[in-house]
Amino acid sequence: MPILLSVRVTQAAVRALDWLAERTLLPEDIPPHQRTGRRGEEAAYFYLRRLGYVMVARNFRSSRRRGEIDLIGWEKSVLCFIEVKTRTTHDVKPAEAAVDRDKQRGLAAVADEYLRYVAPSCRWRFDVVTVYYERQSSQPLIELFRNAFPVA
Repeated sequence: MPILLSVRVTQAAVRALDWLAERTLLPEDIPPHQRTGRRGEEAAYFYLRRLGYVMVARNFRSSRRRGEIDLIGWEKSVLCFIEVKTRTTHDVKPAEAAVDRDKQRGLAAVADEYLRYVAPSCRWRFDVVTVYYERQSSQPLIELFRNAFPVA
């Protein structure tokens, strides 16, 4: 139980710092959809921590490949490459549908670079986390798709 408490305390501290930063720092010159995406990645990070994932990297990029992996973490003995998709509505297509074949190939290429240097012989998989911020709800709706797609 102490781990769950520390995750919640850390999450509350990050939210408080974000709130304070919004009110005291000059606004970032980024589009609203990117701000929403960052918020979703943060929510996914803490959600996965509560599920027992041990997070080891955020926004991993390779100098040799295009693209990035939003989150990388261990779930027990499996290394998980996690793509986070954040939306403000369910009205269009589901967020997880945005991880199409091209996106899967790009993620696989970046994951290959990570595995080459960090953990070449471990078990691994791709997960997708969807985060929905809907107007009528104060908390995001988060869903995890384990082993979301095979190696592209």
